[in-house]
Amino acid sequence: MCVIETSPVIETRRLALRAPGAQDISRIAQLAGDPEIARMTCRMPSPFRTEDAEAFVMNVAMQDPRRANTFVIEHEDHGPVGVLGLFHDKDRAPEMGYWIGKPFWGRGLATEAAQGALAWAKGRWSKKALIAGHFADNPASGRVLEKAGFLYTGETRRQFSRARNAEVDTRMMLWLA
Repeated sequence: MCVIETSPVIETRRLALRAPGAQDISRIAQLAGDPEIARMTCRMPSPFRTEDAEAFVMNVAMQDPRRANTFVIEHEDHGPVGVLGLFHDKDRAPEMGYWIGKPFWGRGLATEAAQGALAWAKGRWSKKALIAGHFADNPASGRVLEKAGFLYTGETRRQFSRARNAEVDTRMMLWLA
């Protein structure tokens, strides 16, 4: 018997976190095209174009769900508003990263999405710890992570930001189930 693993859908009060698809490419490109979004991430180029959104959706479709799960953050009234990913990288614990489109900043959506993803990671993905980091010049992201239950580790790493083409101080955080 062949079992096909489907992408999970996480529902919160206002949001659904689901796998990105072709229908999301233009919206992802539009929101991520804002240079202020890409400059706060490690992996996103700036400018972020439609071709980058297409490659992103294709890469997510090829993820091993045991090692990574990436979600479009979809608002019940506004459609896609950002992206959240859980993935294994070089650390022992998986990492969480996210971004929210600028028109949706300050509405608690990132915190709500993170809390939903963490509950899913604990229950369905069976993870007991996750790490996250935020660039030192982005304290708002640190507040989101704190509200979601992450604690500062005291470690600051230099991480490369593709959009900035530079190493950036990154304050590391830990979440324990």
